[in-house]
Amino acid sequence: MIVQLTGKVKYNITLDPTVWIFDDRKIEFEKAFTAFDKHQEKDEEEALRQASTRWEREVNQSSKPPVNRSIKRFEKEQILKGTYVMPIKDFLNTAEIESNASQARLVLNGHEEIISLSNLENALFLFAENGKPIQNNGPVHIYFADGSDRTEPIEGVTKIIIE
Repeated sequence: MIVQLTGKVKYNITLDPTVWIFDDRKIEFEKAFTAFDKHQEKDEEEALRQASTRWEREVNQSSKPPVNRSIKRFEKEQILKGTYVMPIKDFLNTAEIESNASQARLVLNGHEEIISLSNLENALFLFAENGKPIQNNGPVHIYFADGSDRTEPIEGVTKIIIE
């Protein structure tokens, strides 16, 4: 259930998609293909503002009303039922791709596929369906941010080799 990122990178990385469910960078699948629009940036700012307001309210109140606990429980339940994707770009930045790299070879369950580095940089990992790790053709599926492969993602990615 891991994905290795190797090849023309400064740092080889081993990714564990099973721990991403509580990662703040995850995006709901339904909203994923608009995540790179300008509107999404405004939504992220609004979400940050709301989170900040909730934090201040909790810090400033000595006792929490039952509504706050219900909201937290509801959010946790929603997280554990959702279908999520994770942007790949942060992992590529951490690995520090070498300047002479131009493509990525995806090692899948049974075969390999080559995609351009620019397509990979703007791609998304589907890592959870209905709050659970991908079991069928997992550990991750790759979707392009433009939604062009929404009906036929690249499934069963176990290794990404930067070439």
